[in-house]
Amino acid sequence: MNELYNFLFSWQLFPEMGTYQSNQRPKSGIYKIVYNEQRSALQIELNWVGIDNNAYTSEYSINPDGQQHPIENNMIFDAASYSFKDHKNFSIHLYLNGETFISIAHEILHNGYLKVIESKRNEDGSFSEDISIYHKQLSVLPYAASVAGAVIKPTEAGVIKHKALSAMEEQTDLQLNQIRQQIELLASQAQEINRRKELSMMIYNAQLSFTPVMGNIYHLYEKKDGSFFLSMIAPHEWNNQFNTIATVKMLADHTWIEIK
Repeated sequence: MNELYNFLFSWQLFPEMGTYQSNQRPKSGIYKIVYNEQRSALQIELNWVGIDNNAYTSEYSINPDGQQHPIENNMIFDAASYSFKDHKNFSIHLYLNGETFISIAHEILHNGYLKVIESKRNEDGSFSEDISIYHKQLSVLPYAASVAGAVIKPTEAGVIKHKALSAMEEQTDLQLNQIRQQIELLASQAQEINRRKELSMMIYNAQLSFTPVMGNIYHLYEKKDGSFFLSMIAPHEWNNQFNTIATVKMLADHTWIEIK
């Protein structure tokens, strides 16, 4: 089972990142993949909340030897098999009356997300494809998004619990997003101060033949010998004799900013 190590998690759905041909986009969901050592089986647990706000659940087990094995007590398919490609890709094949009914491809993306592609045979013989994107679940939510298994209506208490947890997660995500925006703003301000400091150090180490006045516009140049000097003369007035580094202005705190 070493090849399945990357997949053995409880995965939480990104509903807005998926595309769904056979079903409406679910509201939320959990896709759980575990290995049952006692039964030597790969266990798939599917829970999701549909657009109708109803919660659904299903589960099935697969013997991970690559062979087709019967599945008991399932209302949609009667057998399943597993195929392994590498440590980032594996597939599950579900059968009905000896024919492939659903193929479920799993891929670990470069960002660590799980991509699940469900290809389902329709009544007319054509296939529709549902693509779902998941991230590793950090909190425990009771429902997931998948349509591969038998649908079972939940109890009313389950729906109430889901709504409460969804509201909690929405609020905490909002608060975390606000904190992240504040951190990004502070980081941006720190970078700006650091740029001003670096520019100011360059100017104060340059040749100054006058006392700069706060708010006035000056120009920083580089000579051929690599030294710098500050001047009130604009670049076009030098007839391109020197390399222009920046057009600058001194602020009240005696730091300098570049004028675009």
